[in-house]
Amino acid sequence: MTLIADSGSTKTAWCLTNGQDYAAQFLTAGINPFYTPRHDIIAELAALSKQFTHTVDTVYFYGAGVASPEKAALMEQCCREVFPAAAVEACTDLLGAARALCGHTPGIAGILGTGSNSCFYNGQQIADTVPPCGFILGDEGSGAALGKQLVADFLQRRLPPGMHHAFHEHAQLTKDEILEQVYRKPFPNRFLASFTAFLHRHQTHHYVHDLLHRSFDSFLTRHIMHYDCARYPLHLLGSVAFYFQHIIKETAAARHIQLGKVEKTALPGLLLYHKNL
Repeated sequence: MTLIADSGSTKTAWCLTNGQDYAAQFLTAGINPFYTPRHDIIAELAALSKQFTHTVDTVYFYGAGVASPEKAALMEQCCREVFPAAAVEACTDLLGAARALCGHTPGIAGILGTGSNSCFYNGQQIADTVPPCGFILGDEGSGAALGKQLVADFLQRRLPPGMHHAFHEHAQLTKDEILEQVYRKPFPNRFLASFTAFLHRHQTHHYVHDLLHRSFDSFLTRHIMHYDCARYPLHLLGSVAFYFQHIIKETAAARHIQLGKVEKTALPGLLLYHKNL
């Protein structure tokens, strides 16, 4: 059996497959070797392994934080400790997105979820990428970046009065509680990205529409337009891309960028990719 993982900062989706069909699907917390300690990774994998009885022969782990040979090696070691009989390959979530969206065909692939990322994929590997730089320095268009701008505007009284009241009622947090979450507690990117649900609910409001448009346009101009947009369409993966795709398509058209596939999750595409190897 083959175990395929699509891991973001917030959650990890797993699929156990015989190479033809899904055998089972599972959901665990996000596993990011850049932030998650080794013992926590192993504990998460061990808890997952108890949910099925099949022997795992191969593990493909695609995850945020698997961006260097050292982190890939760490993730592979953790997987082998829990699945000792398995061949293991740990790759970036960006390569997972490219394989899921493009298969074996060249194209531009992007992720818009809790974080954001992008690349040009040559049909086999990532050939070019603009560093996303994380939600403090970059991650334009991501849930964390959207939430960061929304929260900052709320605290600095830049929201329209009705929107300010609506967000206050939604968040139910004081200024000090927000600052505690952002500056002192772990995973502030997840906290900020949680407010995309509020933005989705109010997306027709002029403030929200403008915020979304500016953030997605920044993602396109600072990242996507470095690739050959005249020749290749842009394919996107992630919850932010999926739920705001109509605004992204509108913004991309203004930049003469063709929007191709938009998928919420990578697993269906990854299953097809590995089935056709």
